[in-house]
Amino acid sequence: MPSTQSGLSIAFFLSFVMLTLWITYVAARRTRSTTSFFTAEGRISAWQNGWALAGDFLSAAALLGIAGIITANGFDGLVYSIGWLVGWPIMLFLIVEPLRNVGKFTMADLVAYRLNQRWVRSAAAIGSLTVILFYLIAQMVATGALIKLLFGIPYSTAVMIVGAAMLVYVLFGGMIATTWVQVIKAILLLIGGAVLAALVLSRFSFDPRALFQAAAQQFGERVLQPGEKVVPGGWEAISLALALMFGTAAMPHVLMRVYTVKDVRDARLSITYATGLIGIFHLFVLIIGFGCMVLVGPAVVAKAGGGGNMAAPLLALTLGGEAFFGFICAVAFATMLAVVAGLTLSGVATLCHDIWTNVVRSGHAPEKEKMAVARISTVLIAVLAVALGSVFEGQNVAFMVGLAFSVACAANFPTLVLSISWRRLSTAGAVSSILVGTVVCLTMILLSPTIQVDVLGRNLADLQSHWWFISMRNPAIVAMPLSFATAIVVSLLTPEPEAAAKFDALRDAIVFGPARLDPPSPEIEVAAAGAKPQPL
Repeated sequence: MPSTQSGLSIAFFLSFVMLTLWITYVAARRTRSTTSFFTAEGRISAWQNGWALAGDFLSAAALLGIAGIITANGFDGLVYSIGWLVGWPIMLFLIVEPLRNVGKFTMADLVAYRLNQRWVRSAAAIGSLTVILFYLIAQMVATGALIKLLFGIPYSTAVMIVGAAMLVYVLFGGMIATTWVQVIKAILLLIGGAVLAALVLSRFSFDPRALFQAAAQQFGERVLQPGEKVVPGGWEAISLALALMFGTAAMPHVLMRVYTVKDVRDARLSITYATGLIGIFHLFVLIIGFGCMVLVGPAVVAKAGGGGNMAAPLLALTLGGEAFFGFICAVAFATMLAVVAGLTLSGVATLCHDIWTNVVRSGHAPEKEKMAVARISTVLIAVLAVALGSVFEGQNVAFMVGLAFSVACAANFPTLVLSISWRRLSTAGAVSSILVGTVVCLTMILLSPTIQVDVLGRNLADLQSHWWFISMRNPAIVAMPLSFATAIVVSLLTPEPEAAAKFDALRDAIVFGPARLDPPSPEIEVAAAGAKPQPL
């Protein structure tokens, strides 16, 4: 195998970095307010936002993690692709309209509209930041492994480089720079995935069946059947499916993009475009994963390290040489950088808008102060992401992202649904639901083989003698129903007439638009004015 540390490979990589830095420079001159920083003032078109959504959602888990799982285990890896894709219609038909018509920057705007702002926003921030940090860990792990492979530098140094790049893009460019990094990344990702899949199929007369038959001949029929390594079956499989489907509809960084377009129609169109682009790409990943299994081999991928995350780059090196390897590495880096930027921006919005502006300052923070808090929050999240990314070295990113979705479906989804559909939801019920979902998820993850065996190196049999659920890697099946039940029971025990009285106003705002809100927020009034989206 040729050396991965070639001048051509590094040139592709650095070219993308320079392009994104130029985008950030241009965007920085247009980012002067929190509305611009977080939502680009709602001036992104539906088509642009659809590509940006695809770029925001197609993370390292899509290109690297799922390809690695398919390479090692066969069709089992498809459960991630299918689960994530199913979540988008849920978001489209259930979440988008209420969120766009009632919110400003974050999903807490919707949940807190008729409840106690201070308590609900504080709890929602805990749930959202937990999800964001889990997702950030996965991206940092994959990016660190990629740069380590490309440059031959220590993993910890690679993670710090990624953190520094993320800091520059978000700190100076805000949503405008993040959007265009995501759009460019999505285009490059689809082109790279299509070319890599075509190169694989060219070895098998462009017949996918021949590829699958070759995989079965080399590694047995098990690779074409549901296995027991990725998804053991039974309750574990159901739990993972719940996390991927309902977690997708409650991911903070994806929901935040609903506010970057001018109205609900454009938000729906954005989701529709993104769903099609994401679905097409996952078909490419299936071919890439099996192509790597047959043409590179699971043993070579495992030897490269990174928890199997280097499957796609190594396949590119085998089929296209160092030039194509450099291109795929640049695309992979773009993929992770775009998602990291979106996640960071979402976390910053939570800290600045929900915690500082609405909890600490009771909704009356000056614009200059909010921008300062936003930039300080960006630095804090970057430092934390680097630290956590270093700790979780070697974990498969698709699996790590699955854990983030587990927390999202337990902590965020129940309160989102109940806030728009159940009149009797109270502040205590919403807060308890978010906290119970988050704590139960984190506790089960901490006691699961993911942490106890894979990270801490403890013996699984010894742990199972103390905890019956210790073998479960995906806690959604326990945490999400418990979160729903907590919200319902606590709300019935703590009735809140004021919240129930505002339910009809909330429903009117959802159906007829933000003009029905009382009092309307300045940010929503700007969006409701209907300024036509302008190319950024």
